[in-house]
Amino acid sequence: MSAGDIATREALIEAALAHVPFDGWSGAALNAGARDLNLADGAVADLFPGGVSQAIRHFSRWADRRMLAAMDAADLDGLRIHERVGLAVEARLAALAPHREAVRRGLSWLAMPQNALLGARLLYRTVDDIWYAAGDRSADFSFYTKRGLLAGVVGSTTLFWLEDGSEDGMATSAFLQRRLSDVMKLHKARSRADGLRDNVPNPLRILRDVACKRYGFGTSRVT
Repeated sequence: MSAGDIATREALIEAALAHVPFDGWSGAALNAGARDLNLADGAVADLFPGGVSQAIRHFSRWADRRMLAAMDAADLDGLRIHERVGLAVEARLAALAPHREAVRRGLSWLAMPQNALLGARLLYRTVDDIWYAAGDRSADFSFYTKRGLLAGVVGSTTLFWLEDGSEDGMATSAFLQRRLSDVMKLHKARSRADGLRDNVPNPLRILRDVACKRYGFGTSRVT
């Protein structure tokens, strides 16, 4: 796909977001976005041959890219790793803030059994990007435990954020900090980490399998 096609795909996702609250993640929403952009008939099929699943994947990566851009622009000097992780999670939620209903619809779609694997893969890519942006370069078993634990934080914080009516999302920020504090305590507890190593919970197995298949056991990254 050419650079022009990539830009058009990005524009189409952004245009479709205005229709997702009404039509859900569907061909109707994508086609409505295409009409808003005056794209030719058949443009949706050309840009997203994988249909809705490809569009949702692109939306998730759209949010990840904006999170990474915010991290690149931030002054991370002096921040501890967990503070950088928290900053990244909040940056992603800030990018998604204008599209809260689209996020809700997307999570509902990914919660369906036939879409669960895609949901796990997208969550893995997000937490991998967060740890990388925070400066983590580990390639040992902690690579998987960190991502598995952070997956739970990102998932629960996103669900909390969807229902948060507090001013400036202060309740979500507090919830995130509590969850990160719990994770840091858990990760530092050697005996409990050893227990995870021997009896990996199902979500971590999914994330680990994706890492093995896509990233070669975490020793390299694919963008």
